[in-house]
Amino acid sequence: MRILVTLLVLAVVGIGGWQLLPSQGDKNKTITVGTTDAVTDLDPAGAYDAGSWALFSNVFQSLLTFEPDGVEPVPDAAKSCAFQGSGLRTYRCTLRSGITFPSGRTMTAEDVKYSFDRVRKINSDVGPASLFSTLASVTADDATTVTFHLSSADATFPLKVATGAGSIVDKDKYPADALRTGSEVDGTGPYGLSSYTKDQKADLTPNGHYKGYLGGTGRPVELRYYTDSAKLDSAWKAKQVDVATRTLPPHMLSQLNPSDPGQRVTESDSAETRNLYLNTRAGSPLHDVRVRRAMAWLVNREELAARVYEGTVDPLYSLIPTGITGHTTSFFDTYPEQSVAKARALLTQAGVTLPVRFTFGYGIGRGAGAEEAAALKKQLEAGGLFQVDVKGYEWTDFQKRWAAGKMDAWAVGWVADYPDPDTFGAALVGSDSTMSTGYSNKLVDHLILDSQQFPDRSRAANDFKGIQADVAQDVPLIPLWQRKEYVVSIEDVGGGQYLTDGTGVFRLWRLQWI
Repeated sequence: MRILVTLLVLAVVGIGGWQLLPSQGDKNKTITVGTTDAVTDLDPAGAYDAGSWALFSNVFQSLLTFEPDGVEPVPDAAKSCAFQGSGLRTYRCTLRSGITFPSGRTMTAEDVKYSFDRVRKINSDVGPASLFSTLASVTADDATTVTFHLSSADATFPLKVATGAGSIVDKDKYPADALRTGSEVDGTGPYGLSSYTKDQKADLTPNGHYKGYLGGTGRPVELRYYTDSAKLDSAWKAKQVDVATRTLPPHMLSQLNPSDPGQRVTESDSAETRNLYLNTRAGSPLHDVRVRRAMAWLVNREELAARVYEGTVDPLYSLIPTGITGHTTSFFDTYPEQSVAKARALLTQAGVTLPVRFTFGYGIGRGAGAEEAAALKKQLEAGGLFQVDVKGYEWTDFQKRWAAGKMDAWAVGWVADYPDPDTFGAALVGSDSTMSTGYSNKLVDHLILDSQQFPDRSRAANDFKGIQADVAQDVPLIPLWQRKEYVVSIEDVGGGQYLTDGTGVFRLWRLQWI
């Protein structure tokens, strides 16, 4: 789930270059991929994170998907989809024929309706229901036709359908009002999940019955999950994985050399961002906007990028990252440099007792989370204005804690759901956002809805500029940085660049022995 990337292949090593036709002997040889992106849940109704959606894009189908580097969705489980009439409030899809679940039963429009309805009905605290805030109802018109009725005009709805939230499940295998438990998956994607051990590995077998946008399926893949970046780095150096991605430690990434033999390195721009989210609810020490603005005066992004991340990320000064429609530098314009004096003045106006003490959580093992937290603690405690109690949490526990508002501040990376600035709107700063900061601004909500009315997304730029200006004043979050994406593979494996192409689709089927 990244956005509009420009790929730069730094190293292509080995005779034959990018020849993608495997030898007969390699046809069924498993490719091993290492990552630190954990899977929260195997049920699409219960997960809204990069690790889960990476798996979903391989084992499930959505009605639509994205081509590599694409910005407009194309049919996958659907044969065709289109808005009906004027107003962007009725969206209809016709299913591709002959798609079958692992049970052998043919997918119908009822399965599609069921899948969308249960996401909204279950409404998991860490699920993707918020993506369908404009969806009023779904009808299965006949066995192959499904119609989505929207509560307001939403030109971005097809983009949302193409995400992991739109994964189609077998209605006979998934309960209507509860998440499915266990380690089995019943999807129709290019891969079947032959075995799964939580936080350890997922074995993926090509689905010979797949019918969809792809011309075919790929090699068998074993996804290995590592609890932190250092362990992924060790596994790569020990040659325990053929491909390593998301997320290697900064010190390793900063030392990558295109001339190193035996490996291929892909570096790409991305729209993955990281923000410091702030609990705005009454009862939190950060409830007063002047306290949050004071924090914004103390954050030094350049220092984080240079010292903690060793130049592998870029400082970010707004909600929407560089290169995306509507991007501004609203936080730089409002808080152009560190200023203890201006922070102190705001806290004096707020009448709070100094230092202001608050809790700060981060996910253990997610890149340089611990080092970043330590650096932010030092910055925020400058001048004795704040006292920051830092604690790391296991990823699933961390998600549940921020969803329940149990922390005052938390740092989280955001991987774009689809290639549009809307993915940085309602999900992050709209009322009832997935980040659960308690923030609600009617003007921001209105601008988000306004922006969704334009099929020509460039016309929404002014709405997004307004959203970013309001966010800089209200400070429900503080932007920190924008990441570059890296994939490292052994010289015998090609296609690594398709794992981070900016569309949110983790294309494991594009990995090939060469």
